[in-house]
Parts: sequence; C-alpha cells; structure tokens
Amino acid sequence: MEIIEKCFIFFTQFPIMSAYYTGLGDEGETSIIGKGRIPKSSLIIAAIGDVDELNSCIGVALHHVKDKTLKDDMKSVQDKLFTLGATLASGNSSLIKTRIVASDTTSIEEGISRMSDKFPKLAKFVLPGGSEQAAFLHLCRSVARRAERSIIAASKAQNSAEIDYTHIISYMNRLSSFFFVAALYANNAEGIKEQNPTYS
Repeated sequence: MEIIEKCFIFFTQFPIMSAYYTGLGDEGETSIIGKGRIPKSSLIIAAIGDVDELNSCIGVALHHVKDKTLKDDMKSVQDKLFTLGATLASGNSSLIKTRIVASDTTSIEEGISRMSDKFPKLAKFVLPGGSEQAAFLHLCRSVARRAERSIIAASKAQNSAEIDYTHIISYMNRLSSFFFVAALYANNAEGIKEQNPTYS
C-alpha cells in the first residue's frame, strides 16, 4: 500500500508526480508529516488503508445503486473520506485545509432518517444481501465498521494532541449505520423481503 506516497500529493495540493510509483516504500515504510518514515504495519497506516478500501467499495456499490439521492449522498461520502484520510495522514498539519466536522455527521443522520421513513422498523436481525445493490451496500457497511475499529485503535495508540478524533469517530460510527439503512432501503424499493438468521 502506497497511499501516503501516491495520494499525499493530492491531499496537500502539491503538483502531480510524473510517475505512478516512487519506490520509497520498498523497505516497508512510508511517510507521515511530522513523523518522518514509519512502518506500514503501524496502526495509523492500517486505518488509512481501511478508509481507502471503504472508498473503493463505495465506488463499486455506486455502479449498482439506483436511487439518485442515495447515489449523490454516497459520492459526497467519498469526498469526505478523502478529507478524513488526509487528516489521518497529516495530523494537525496546516497543509490540510478541511476537516471532518459535526455537521458532516448530521448530514449522514439526515440521510438515515430520510431512508428509514420508507420501510417498517426492524424487529429482528437480517442477513446481508437481498438485491444486488443491497448486497454491495452491506459490504460497504461491514468495511465501514472495520475502518472505524482501525481508527479507534490508532487513536488509542497516538498522542491525542496529534489528531482530533472526536468528529472522525462519530462520523465513521454513523456511516456504517447509513449503509445498513441504505441496504434496507434498496431492498424495500425492489420489493425484496429481508431474510432473518435461523441460528441453525
């Protein structure tokens, strides 16, 4: 994973590199502003990688989601995840001009409310799946949960002064709920009944 070497230039609005690789990570290390070279096995790099994976999953899901408003919301989430990844990669560096803020979480909550009003409240757990679009949305949900766990682990291991995790963690926590509700919303729109686990 070369997310720092390949994407950090984009994050900080430096000129684009002429090559798509640097070779700087061949020894298993990468760079973070203020920390120099750190192992790619570090918790913060794992968190950045999980956020990147979530963004890729959303990109796949977008090809299957049919509802325009939901698609627009998901594209907005992709942009926010780049902001979030840049913050994780740079800490409190002044090079990053935008941050995840409380209103970003509020926006996700509004999307959840809009969709959840369209189907009955759940009384049981549901199996991930149903329609094609719902299956991909459930994948986004589970990867969002993993990214959230990775970010929390990184936050516990770092000096809290390096990165303000307050809004980042609440945003990620709400994001997995957003994708869960989106999956239910998608199934309901296609008239597909949710399947419940039998625990057999």
